[in-house]
Amino acid sequence: MMAEPVKLRIILGSNNTEKLTIASGMPKSVEDLSDEIKRQFDIQGDIRLQYMDSDFDNEFINLKRMDDIQDKSTVKVIRLTDASDFGEVGMNQKETSLSSSDTLLLSSSDSETARSQWPAEFQMPKFPYDVEMQLQSANQAFISNGILLNPGHKLKSDILEALAEKMMTFKAYPSNLEIESVAEALIKAHPCLREQGSFSGFYGWKISLKYKMANYRTKLRNLGCPELSINSLKHKPTDQCHPAYAVKKPRKAEVNFCPPYPAGETQDSLESERLALLTEVKKKHNEIVIKEKMARTFAYRRQELVKSNPMIADFKIRWPGLFSVAEVEAELLRITTAPLVPRFLAQLDQYTDQLIKVFKKKGGAAGRKMRQILAPATQNETIEKRRECVLRALPFYLNEDPSILFKEYLDSDATAVQRELEQITLGIFTISVEGGDASTPPADVGITIEGVEVLHDLGDMASACALLMGVIYALNLSYPRELKAFFEVLQKLFLHLDASRLSTKVQMLKNKLYE
Repeated sequence: MMAEPVKLRIILGSNNTEKLTIASGMPKSVEDLSDEIKRQFDIQGDIRLQYMDSDFDNEFINLKRMDDIQDKSTVKVIRLTDASDFGEVGMNQKETSLSSSDTLLLSSSDSETARSQWPAEFQMPKFPYDVEMQLQSANQAFISNGILLNPGHKLKSDILEALAEKMMTFKAYPSNLEIESVAEALIKAHPCLREQGSFSGFYGWKISLKYKMANYRTKLRNLGCPELSINSLKHKPTDQCHPAYAVKKPRKAEVNFCPPYPAGETQDSLESERLALLTEVKKKHNEIVIKEKMARTFAYRRQELVKSNPMIADFKIRWPGLFSVAEVEAELLRITTAPLVPRFLAQLDQYTDQLIKVFKKKGGAAGRKMRQILAPATQNETIEKRRECVLRALPFYLNEDPSILFKEYLDSDATAVQRELEQITLGIFTISVEGGDASTPPADVGITIEGVEVLHDLGDMASACALLMGVIYALNLSYPRELKAFFEVLQKLFLHLDASRLSTKVQMLKNKLYE
């Protein structure tokens, strides 16, 4: 029998309550319920669910088990805006109820096309009614008699089409492992579809999904999907006019890599918004207006970056509103759906003690250099100094040269410092106070790219590293080859983006962190 639909009262914020109907019945886990709430109400990012507990006078309590709720229960959504989704890590945690005006800084028209991160466990989409009926009957026959279903062409095509549509909500270019996870989830949910002649039971489905995704991309490219049309042959140089040349696609777990314009917007209307922004950024105490216009022009800005690869100096002139701490954080949230500084610092703090232990075991010249770098942490035991020491030592552990990235100057000669900064391709600069010691805060910490000062007055090195990651995503930059492993650690261990696919070097470091 098909599961009975359930209805839940969902509190999204102050004076903002919705009814959630789940036709397939009550989800099996809290994570599944969270995914369903985020899907139906276009919520991005990390959330926590609470339920109304009758044992405590209907106070809201964190939902840990699905047994605590039933049909027509009340569930409250809490948006996690800080590091609380990573457990207790010694930082102040902050959470807020999700309101209609606090939706990832994306305009409401963006929500129709905005994606979310690839899930840890792929959930089956709702297949067409006739497909669900056939699968339900075939699953029952398999359970009763062990009979496998040999799907006809139409049934198989309908299944693949629905899976491709669901996969596209996460990625246009899923990896081999991600496609495999979908095929595996399919036969787990519908064991009647297991393949008899396959060792895994789903190899044929995996191959079919690969072809289906390729065909689905072609279909969307012909419909003008910008993320796919940028790779059409007409956009490639005449002397390199072949499909494999310079394919532009997400490579750092970008969720909204090259999104379409919001519904009702055109290039001309968004250009008008951009021009209006040039005036708005000159006004004082105008952050709310800037935030709204930056969110509205997100797709226009991303397409310009992905298609044209402009120089940083030119792009800063066109989009000055992007070059602030608040908007860099907001842009990363739009691109990856992940918070920036809170998550980065929370994960860094979580790993700091173990990283220091691992670093101190390193031998040779690199080990001696790392112990020298870590020494100030014992003289100045502030959390900012500990973070800085760990980040400065990390490249040495990975056999990379940190001098490429970290630049240090004294505040005694501002003109000379400015000349030096203009020669930097990509770097974090620290301007120290002349005559200061390990406890003296720096005069300035900032980021320079292509000789252009992107951000300054960042306070400390760890925040600068986090914001550099945000800038790299916001400006669609590649990591420096000389520091490839260092930036992989920042992305995959500290920001937890694409964390399941690690290089051998970074995987070995991660293994040591859990020894």
